[in-house]
Amino acid sequence: MSELTENLQRIQARVRAAAERVDRDPSEVRVIAVTKTMPPARIAQAHAAGIYDFGENRVQEAMEKQTLLSSLSPQPTWHLAGHLQSNKVKTALNLFAIIHSVDSVRLAETIARLARKPVRVLLQVNVAGESSKQGFSLDGAAHGNGSQEDLHESFQRILRLPMIQVEGLMTIAPLVSDPELVRPIFRRLRAERDALNLRHLSMGMTDDFEVAIEEGATMVRIGRAIFGERG
Repeated sequence: MSELTENLQRIQARVRAAAERVDRDPSEVRVIAVTKTMPPARIAQAHAAGIYDFGENRVQEAMEKQTLLSSLSPQPTWHLAGHLQSNKVKTALNLFAIIHSVDSVRLAETIARLARKPVRVLLQVNVAGESSKQGFSLDGAAHGNGSQEDLHESFQRILRLPMIQVEGLMTIAPLVSDPELVRPIFRRLRAERDALNLRHLSMGMTDDFEVAIEEGATMVRIGRAIFGERG
């Protein structure tokens, strides 16, 4: 058994245990393997081990990898988890099944204008108000990136756009030594998701995905725990 297969089995066991601790069905949680900087051969190994959902942060990197991995069967589902620049939208629409990182009304408008079929999206929320993070605000406060777009007001505007299917919310929690410290972040996002009557919560990564699942995550984005440390 390969190291990657063993890593995946450990992740699946941890996902199952976290879900069962809060009486959730583990099948409700989708593990997305984050393939940032991973070579195509490593991604093909993950696919052979049973991973069919891959997350990329950059459009150009995803395009190069998908070209080299076009023969994979079944074809994997590709998720865009990183910031999407407006000038990369047209390319991204041809590469990704779902975009986790719609972080402004303007970006949503660009997607709606360029899309030729319905686009599945999640709205990125800067729950902690970190100056280094993109995303909609929950308090109307200006963050370091200049964003002042309120989630609820923006959501209503985005709902009126054609070709946009808002399926849920996404956040990137602060990096902390104890995952319990970010539990309130995940709990707050779940409350916002429920208030908007959406389905998905994309939250939780290698260091905190179990807490995220306990708080309702339906998608967890895991890189290091599957692939090991990046070179």
